Amino acid sequence: MEPSTISIKGLSKRFGKNHVLRDVELQIPAGCVYALLGENGAGKTTLIRILMGYVKPNSGSVSVLGISPQNDPFALRRRVGYVSDLPGLYEWMTVKQIAWFCSAFFSSSYSEHFARWATQFDLPQDTRIRHLSKGMRAKTALALVLASDPELLVFDEPTSGLDPLVRKEFLRSMVDLAAQGKTVLLSSHQVQEVERVADHVAILHNGKIALDGGLEQLKDTVCLLRFSMRDPLASPPATVLNLNSIHCEIIGRTIQMAVRHLTPEVLEQIKSEPELTDVQWIRPSLEELFILCTRESQAPPWQQPWNSKSPGGELLRA
Repeated sequence: MEPSTISIKGLSKRFGKNHVLRDVELQIPAGCVYALLGENGAGKTTLIRILMGYVKPNSGSVSVLGISPQNDPFALRRRVGYVSDLPGLYEWMTVKQIAWFCSAFFSSSYSEHFARWATQFDLPQDTRIRHLSKGMRAKTALALVLASDPELLVFDEPTSGLDPLVRKEFLRSMVDLAAQGKTVLLSSHQVQEVERVADHVAILHNGKIALDGGLEQLKDTVCLLRFSMRDPLASPPATVLNLNSIHCEIIGRTIQMAVRHLTPEVLEQIKSEPELTDVQWIRPSLEELFILCTRESQAPPWQQPWNSKSPGGELLRA
């Protein structure tokens, strides 16, 4: 078995009393587009900065391309292309000048590669960085990284500020790079965009990995089960109580549960239960998985108090 491009074991990080990351475990394989998703403040940027050697964890171990980011960050950065959410560029340089400056640190093919990306991104090469729009700055940072032809590319919100056409071209290029054997780690809030390009995904919530794995495998492993109960005050049958549920929410009188490993045989048993109506099984999208992992679960109705004064016995919710 080939080693992972990125291996993270028991990683934790706190700033003062604020625990940003809690016992994070991830194995990122080579030659894939790996998406790291999470709400603002979930810990994505801190995790990426640890991977790049800019932040030291409180506990746990990290290996990137077989290198410890804390022990040898310079060796790591020669092999990794990294674009932060706020890339720092020399404001007084033109696009052409900053490409020339960066070419001194890489192989002789760097300038040629940069010229190709600059053309694709339609960069104004004689314009100073300070005069570029946010979108053009983002394109310049992307072109500078891609020109070095790194083994691993790490992007923190890379499509922010890009127009739809360039965003689409950039995401397509990520798939092409993975097909060439490169690994792409992509942190993004654009869940629908990520779904079109990612092979693997990890969802970070409150500093913990809520869900991770191959995207199609996760969709096959976790399903959405919806049903109503003929008697809303009754407890459900044992076939429902014994499910491996990771999330529950109430939508009117419909109960929606996210369930792991729901087999066709168990689903048929649930459909045949006389106490249940309108039983539906839905294969979730990545957006639905993301919402399930980041939205608070509700106690199912058979575990909640009921308001006897409300018409129809409506369920009380916190």
